[in-house]
Amino acid sequence: MSSLMVLKFCSLFGRKMAYQKVNADQRAPGHSQYLDNDDLQATALDLEWDMEKELEEPGFDQFQLDSAENQNLGHSETTDLNLDSIQPATSPKGRFQRLQEESDYISHYTRSAPKSNRCNFCHLLKILCTAIIVFIFGILIGYYIHTNCPSDSPSSGTVDHQLYQEILKTIQAEDIKKSFRNLVQLYKSEDDMEVSKKIKTQWTSLGLEDVQFVNYSVLLNLPGLSPSTVTLSSSGECFHPDGQPCSEEARKESSQDLLYSYAAYSAKGTLKAEVIDVSYGMADDLKRIRKMKNVTNRIALLKLGKLPLLYKLSLLEKAGFGGVLLYIDPCDLPKTVNPSHDIFMVPLNPGGDPSTPGYPSVDGSFRQSQSNLTSLLVQPISASLVAKLISSPKARTKNDVCSPLQLPNNEIRVVSLQVQTVTKLKTVTNVVGYVMGLTSPDRYIIVGSHHHTAHSYNGQEWASSTAIITAFIRALMPKVKRGWRPDRTIVFCSWGGTAFGNIGSYEWGEDFKTVLQKNVVAYINLHSPIRGNSTLRPVASPSLQQLVVEKNNFNCTRRTQCPETNISSIQIQGDADYFINHLGVPSVQFAYEDIKTLEGPSFLSEALFSTQSTTVEEMDPFFKLHETITKLSGEVILQIANEPVLPFNALDIALEVQNNLKGDQPNTHQLLAMASRLRESAELFQSDEMRPANDPKERAPIRIRMLNDILQDMEKSFLVQQVPPGFYRNILYHLDERTGQFSILVEAWEHCKPLATDETLQEALSKVLNSINSAHVYFKAGLDVFKSVLDGKN
Repeated sequence: MSSLMVLKFCSLFGRKMAYQKVNADQRAPGHSQYLDNDDLQATALDLEWDMEKELEEPGFDQFQLDSAENQNLGHSETTDLNLDSIQPATSPKGRFQRLQEESDYISHYTRSAPKSNRCNFCHLLKILCTAIIVFIFGILIGYYIHTNCPSDSPSSGTVDHQLYQEILKTIQAEDIKKSFRNLVQLYKSEDDMEVSKKIKTQWTSLGLEDVQFVNYSVLLNLPGLSPSTVTLSSSGECFHPDGQPCSEEARKESSQDLLYSYAAYSAKGTLKAEVIDVSYGMADDLKRIRKMKNVTNRIALLKLGKLPLLYKLSLLEKAGFGGVLLYIDPCDLPKTVNPSHDIFMVPLNPGGDPSTPGYPSVDGSFRQSQSNLTSLLVQPISASLVAKLISSPKARTKNDVCSPLQLPNNEIRVVSLQVQTVTKLKTVTNVVGYVMGLTSPDRYIIVGSHHHTAHSYNGQEWASSTAIITAFIRALMPKVKRGWRPDRTIVFCSWGGTAFGNIGSYEWGEDFKTVLQKNVVAYINLHSPIRGNSTLRPVASPSLQQLVVEKNNFNCTRRTQCPETNISSIQIQGDADYFINHLGVPSVQFAYEDIKTLEGPSFLSEALFSTQSTTVEEMDPFFKLHETITKLSGEVILQIANEPVLPFNALDIALEVQNNLKGDQPNTHQLLAMASRLRESAELFQSDEMRPANDPKERAPIRIRMLNDILQDMEKSFLVQQVPPGFYRNILYHLDERTGQFSILVEAWEHCKPLATDETLQEALSKVLNSINSAHVYFKAGLDVFKSVLDGKN
């Protein structure tokens, strides 16, 4: 409003200046000898009267209306005022003819003819000089208005890629390396507050605003005083999870890491039963086995991978199993990796504090008394222990062809499984700071990393995560200190309790859910950025994939090698979970992977190893990959935080929905029809609202705000309430890159194959149909609101 008033003031001020200058310039030569003549005096009087008439002409009024109308539309670029319309015409022949036809003109201003040719020449010279002077003053006034009247659009709304590059070029691999090494030194701390204090101190010293701890008292499931054991009934041999004998000497040699080979929130106790090999625990595997054997209260030998662990455990629990021995088959890993004796931890927590499901663990909250989240005794074991159970000493043959571990069908193995865990209330700490936005401070871009939590291990990935987010803060804050700010607020978070089921991020999200639901614009995930060194693997919401492609292609122009990057929307590990599945927030993650690992089964990353076979510094000795991840993530953060129109693509969501329905899928004709309508509404929204808004002349503040509100909430339509355990509630995300359909439909089709009823399938189809329809209605409603506003109905 203030900018519009200033612009009107400048316009009126310029008009008044032109009028006064014209009259003054016409009167000033009146002191010369030529104006002593009566005829020239009458001529001057006539010209002055004509100037007044010209300023009262309808054309000038039209200029006022047009100018005011353009200002009300809120053009983002400075409106060039047309000063030609307020300048007197140098050849007013038509206007004089019209005036001479009026009787009042003749009666009021009669004059005699000029007395000499010299007077006629002076008269013409005066008119010419007056026109030149007025023209020069018009140019000066126009320049003054153009340089002093502000534009309606905020300066921060202009895309300034040069500014982004100035920030990003200060990110150096050497700085990230130093930060990483300093963090790794704190790895063995038994109190995660030491790591949290280090992060807070560093962020505060860099200038981040209001850095603070956000603590929650949560229920953690920790290892017992002694490791879990597996004892063979036939021989009486006892083994630890790593395959070593249960002797005191072996336990000391294995160090304390042996304690952390466990499944957090598993049931605890002892179970003696037959071991049944269920392979990957897929629905087909269980159907085949249940036809052959009684599985009630048996122990399943289960491979990790292919499907979410929580989903497979739910199937085993429903089938009647009593325990699970969980392992990773060496054939599912690259040949360079030898995990035979590696032990690992898995969390069985879907997210947050198990004692306060769905609400935050703040003082006074009611706590449910449950120490385990499954009735199964679950114990992770090494591949070497599996080989001993099945009497198979080698996993690979002489020809280097991998032979998967498998228990012979005609042999019976009975073991005694003992699982020991302890449940305690512990404090989990989040570190949160921010850079306040300039024009939209109530819109948040959340950047999330995680730090080491005591009583767990995450290898070194947490140090990479924290070093990268700190490097971006270090690059950003000098610009902020010199007065620059992004349009939207950037919130930096280092989460605690990630290894136990993303507890820190879940509790913070539940605590501030009311605010976050309407204010979070995007989430940038830095969970585990370096998992290999052969290929860059971006994961993004459908609405953000186009932006990620642009940033990746731009980065490729600065590198010698630029392999084609596959960008997908798949389920990922880490603290993005809550924001994707409970808030429907668009998200982005950049990470380097080992391409050979990608060829194996998905969901192997659910295992948290105590020691990595390849350390971070071995994968990235010069930390150039860390630098690339920091710059790519940083550029996406800056563009989302600073673009006047959010760089989200509505049409890509509709196209993703249609792609998910391709193939020979039963009972999808209604879904296809609804998806077609969604695409039509998304195309209209993209062409009628988004494309014009990218023109600076069409960026009225109210229009931009309405448009951005619609863009940031697009994915909320695809959140479903009930999904199989381990599946994303946001159905736009696939289980993995091999699955091109909606995950809940794939699961329902597999579940209903042997059944006479298709109730489960119909329920899944209904969920997808309602989501697509909800998105279609959402876009239609957005178009109607824009039409009503532009037509002046509201």
